[in-house]
Amino acid sequence: MARGYLVLGDGTVYEGNLFADPSPVDGEIVFGTGMGGYQENLTDPSFAGQILVMTYPLIGSYGIAEEFSQSNKAHVKGLVVRDACSRPTRAYGGMSLENYLAEQGVPGISGIDTRDLVAHIRDNGAMKGAITGSDVSPEETVKRLSRLSDAPCNYLKDVSVKDIVEIPGNKEMTVGVLDCGMKNALIDSLSSKFNVVIFPYDTPSDVLSERKIDGLVISGGPGNPSNAEIVNTAGKTLKDLVSAVPMFGIGLGGQILAESLGAETYKMKNGHRGSSHPVLFDGRVYATSQNHGYAVNKDSLGGTGLTVNQTSVNDGSVEGCIHKNLPLLITQYHPEAGPGSTDTLFLFDKFGKTMKEAKR
Repeated sequence: MARGYLVLGDGTVYEGNLFADPSPVDGEIVFGTGMGGYQENLTDPSFAGQILVMTYPLIGSYGIAEEFSQSNKAHVKGLVVRDACSRPTRAYGGMSLENYLAEQGVPGISGIDTRDLVAHIRDNGAMKGAITGSDVSPEETVKRLSRLSDAPCNYLKDVSVKDIVEIPGNKEMTVGVLDCGMKNALIDSLSSKFNVVIFPYDTPSDVLSERKIDGLVISGGPGNPSNAEIVNTAGKTLKDLVSAVPMFGIGLGGQILAESLGAETYKMKNGHRGSSHPVLFDGRVYATSQNHGYAVNKDSLGGTGLTVNQTSVNDGSVEGCIHKNLPLLITQYHPEAGPGSTDTLFLFDKFGKTMKEAKR
């Protein structure tokens, strides 16, 4: 294997073995705490623009099987692991992690002390980073990273559907999905209960109104909810329709919805990425699937009508909101899982009841 470097924006350098695609790549360095679910993470659109560090030491042991993908391609910029398994179990009949990443054009680096790396990110926060070959000096890479723009990117234009997609099912109600980077697990969860119409993230409010949907789900996705292009498209649509149709915002979708009501969001030091993060909700603790680097600022909710009804057990950050007067629900985590716990799948039934009540 060729030797290479993982270089962080603060000058920290890790040397390891390049595998899959050897091309150099830049991105935000983040870590996920799940013991499994690496395929779901690789194909989750919420990881667009990011280099993912897996905390579990052995990745790739059960291969890559198509049924676990959350979209039609890998969205991570790069993958960092302690050990990459080259001979996965035959139980799932999938290809190796290395072959999959090579097919997708995603570079990987192994042999990294991921415990030390994650502790460094935990203490210093998510930061820019790069995976490079050993032919490029780390010093040169650090200088290049320092020149990269800090302006928030609009990844939604790359991960959202380009045209309206209908999934009929002869169900009683029809739910719209504003696609900000949805996972297949979300569509599976919704289509089992409702007719589904998927809209591009920048769909104007009048187009949504014409479809006469019973409720609107705003999906999770990548990036900063305060990006001007997102605020002026998805944010404006939600602001126009928030009093007209029940809404359920998930992850980034929940952040955009909160901002459309006047709340503020902030970039978290590390973010939450994993398959069993504990959330306190109605006096119980639920294990939840999470993937977010931004959160709603609870001190900004005055005058928005939003109240916090769910919090993170780990750091007390906002994990869910409801509105005092409107049929509106926000969760920072992903009740559809994929990967992770399905403890909160009941929220889709709850949203169905909300839509029914709104029709009366």
